[in-house]
Amino acid sequence: MSRMMADCRRFPSESNCSLTIIGEEEEVVRAAAEHAATVHGHENTEELHKQIREFLEPAETYSNDPRAHEAMPA
Repeated sequence: MSRMMADCRRFPSESNCSLTIIGEEEEVVRAAAEHAATVHGHENTEELHKQIREFLEPAETYSNDPRAHEAMPA
């Protein structure tokens, strides 16, 4: 199974969050949902987990370079 990444740097936030989570898909989804709820004020719901899965990227694409912000999907 390939490792996946959730990178907060992709999206604008009030805290200018720079957290990147890399691991097995289920671990990343769980950790990213907990982070989104506790740090960014989202509700930790199944819908949030689904959205996070859609945002995941292969871990191999990670770069420490700054990222341009993307618009949050509707």
